[in-house]
Amino acid sequence: MSRPMNRSYQVFEGQHFLQENLHMLVNRFTEDFMVPYHAHDFIEFSYVAEGSGFHHIGQDTFPIHKGMLFVIPIGAAHVFRPASTQRTSKPPIVYNCLFDQHLLGQLSAFLEQPVQEHLTFLVSNATSYYSVFDRDGAIEGIMLKLYQEMSENRIGSKTMLYALLNQLMITVYRLKFEGTEKRLPESEGFHLVMDYMEQNFYRAVTLSELSGISGWSSRQLQRLFTKYTEQTFGVFLQSLRIRKSCELLRSSSQKIAIIAELVGYTSIDSFNIAFKKNVGLTPTDYRKSSS
Repeated sequence: MSRPMNRSYQVFEGQHFLQENLHMLVNRFTEDFMVPYHAHDFIEFSYVAEGSGFHHIGQDTFPIHKGMLFVIPIGAAHVFRPASTQRTSKPPIVYNCLFDQHLLGQLSAFLEQPVQEHLTFLVSNATSYYSVFDRDGAIEGIMLKLYQEMSENRIGSKTMLYALLNQLMITVYRLKFEGTEKRLPESEGFHLVMDYMEQNFYRAVTLSELSGISGWSSRQLQRLFTKYTEQTFGVFLQSLRIRKSCELLRSSSQKIAIIAELVGYTSIDSFNIAFKKNVGLTPTDYRKSSS
């Protein structure tokens, strides 16, 4: 996490974003570089469903990845950004659930006092933003149902939206304050780590980053890589990149230097050395033998 300099921001008003009859909105947005750094007069729950990039909020910058949910209070300035402007970088796709103070007052009658007090704090304290990680997919499931109900606008959708919003708020509260998130079996949890690496192999993925996703320490992760892949983390990442480069060499006519960059190598020389070590052929010879 880094800390950028103070900067100005725009204020987004709920009257221009929320559906008037609902006092809320749920959308699915592919983040870009066009949305300005902004605050708003409503609460926002933002769930990262795909891609990677950064979340600039307050004085902090967080690397983001699938499964992260950010709770953004009224008045907190923030913006999501893709990891880079390169087309090889998959931009973040974020589900946003927005709701105002009026709706919060209506729904609070159904919430227990600790949850009520926490949500009231989100109305009055812009520095109280935080994130939780959706290890078992529960938050993603709620977000998908919210988005579906908002999109379809069927009979009973308003009731369903409010019920799902209550469920979302309680689920996030438990994750943040009660520590009741379910721990996945080791093999399933490590499978999520592998999936994340499959999606982000072209970046400088680190054990520290994977630790934040999985909840395991870097030392535990090293042990799990050895247990499940019979390779260290570094060797596995290199093997994954070389495997992806083989796919590109077989299926495309891209220049080798471009392929090296696409799979995460900044130096063509280091790519050639790693490729020859893993495959036994140079990239050029491999392409010829596969044609």
